[in-house]
Amino acid sequence: MYGNFDICDMPLSLKSNRTRVERFLADNGLRLENVDYYAVATDDDGNIIVGGGLQGNVIKCIAVGAAARETGLSNKLISHLITMATQQGAETIKVYTKPENLTVFQSMGFTAIAKSPCAVLMENGVKGIGNYTSYLKRLRANRPEGAAAIVMNANPFTLGHRYLVEQAAAMAPTLYVIAVREERSMFSYAERLAMIQAGCKELDNVVVVEGSDYAISELTFPTYFLKQVTDATDTHITLDLDLFATHIAPALGVTTRIVGSEPIDALTARYNELMQELLPQRGITVKTVVRLMKDGQVVSATRVRQAIADGALSHGVELVPPTTIPHLIAHLATEALRAELFTTPKPGLVDRHDNGAHRDMDLAIMGKSIDALQPYFTRLALYGFSNEEPAADEVRNIGLEAERAMLDATCGVNTHRGALFAMGLTTLAAAWCQAHESKVEEQALRRLIKQVTGQFAPTAGTHGNDAVNAHRVMGALDFAKDGYMTLFNDWLPAYRRYLAEDAETANHRLLLLIMSQLDDTNVIHRVGFDQAQQVKREAHELLDNFDLSRLEQMNRDYIALNISPGGSADMVALTLFIHWILN
Repeated sequence: MYGNFDICDMPLSLKSNRTRVERFLADNGLRLENVDYYAVATDDDGNIIVGGGLQGNVIKCIAVGAAARETGLSNKLISHLITMATQQGAETIKVYTKPENLTVFQSMGFTAIAKSPCAVLMENGVKGIGNYTSYLKRLRANRPEGAAAIVMNANPFTLGHRYLVEQAAAMAPTLYVIAVREERSMFSYAERLAMIQAGCKELDNVVVVEGSDYAISELTFPTYFLKQVTDATDTHITLDLDLFATHIAPALGVTTRIVGSEPIDALTARYNELMQELLPQRGITVKTVVRLMKDGQVVSATRVRQAIADGALSHGVELVPPTTIPHLIAHLATEALRAELFTTPKPGLVDRHDNGAHRDMDLAIMGKSIDALQPYFTRLALYGFSNEEPAADEVRNIGLEAERAMLDATCGVNTHRGALFAMGLTTLAAAWCQAHESKVEEQALRRLIKQVTGQFAPTAGTHGNDAVNAHRVMGALDFAKDGYMTLFNDWLPAYRRYLAEDAETANHRLLLLIMSQLDDTNVIHRVGFDQAQQVKREAHELLDNFDLSRLEQMNRDYIALNISPGGSADMVALTLFIHWILN
């Protein structure tokens, strides 16, 4: 009856489509979860009779209406979703389904890899759980039996994580620390893995294990990353623990799972509770280590993230081992760039509302640029942290690599070259101060910036250098060689006043202050020296009589005049960054 019905895309961005799908799933005992793509077949009256979605390489939200359950239409839908996932590059395709659907998916080449009373996780393809367990078995080679394991997100790696690892390492001949692999954390997976590796480096019997889709991942335990307990939580936890007991623990020879006590997070507490109940049934002992306390509170990644969100580096530094500190500093550098980018409205600059006076860049391109620069800020921070006397040549080489990565990410658009120079230098200097003087202090920060830039020669042929030579103004290199005197003496104190008076407009007012004082070589290049002086006067006047609607009008005027104070925007980001690392 339904053999000739077509499977077609149903975009959930349309509210009417979403409502129809939600109603259809509810009628079949399901609810709509996050999906990137949803496909359906409908009857002659437009009613959905079968539907299913994809999130990445995971088939989700499969439902078949009662009248279509004996028609084979579900197989047609699943084949369609497999084809879509394969076309998007998926080598392994996974599916959550009810236990009663097990045979349907087995007939299409899927294998069950984890089970719970309410759901089964299945997969097919060339790279699956077998590939991961082969990697684990290689790690296990020639190691004694009776290993222990910890699974940690480490977002970021704290003194609490280090304490847990130290305690656990004393309980077994080998301790495997498995890094959670996902990208919804404040710090990327690559950063978190690097922090765990650096933080555990001195512990001889600790092996850091790369994460996968098979341990507390968006696949096995999606509710973990929402940090809420729902009616689906126990199912997700059970699937995750079954995967661990069935595949990961045997591959590593793990007989003990070690966790930190959880007095705060209800979701993690529930995970630990079910772990204590289920893993011993599978021959795996569960041991709990009481969490490390500081100042009457648990040392947690949440506290560190809050310190970073508050722009208080010193508070975060107190809670992490030295190996994590460069990552905190680099993160603040990228967040300062984002804070400048998202400040809206801005005159002639890219923001949330428009592209300003730019035809070759927008908010998305600027965001890609910042993402591309982030690893290089981390490299500069690590280099500054670990070297007594940073060499200008090495700093320059990292900067050039960062610039190439930025241009690759933006298809050749120069989004952040000036910001990279200023923020990169300051990131390096801040990490050096933290490593060698135990804190970031203004005079040492300025001294190192001047010391490194004193070895740099002007870059010939740039718009900035041309403006410096033609009009005898200070360029980016001159400001750095001066140790950013104007920033420290004027802009930073003013910004702190603005924050105290009205935090909502502090960034706008800081931008106007800098525009009123800086000979912005970006403006000079675009409209000439005389017009650039007029920009300074207009910014000064608007700052004296600040009003957001007038700032919006200035934006419209500057778009028409092709004025973009990009150098001032770079100094806004640098001022924010310096405020945070000194705070």
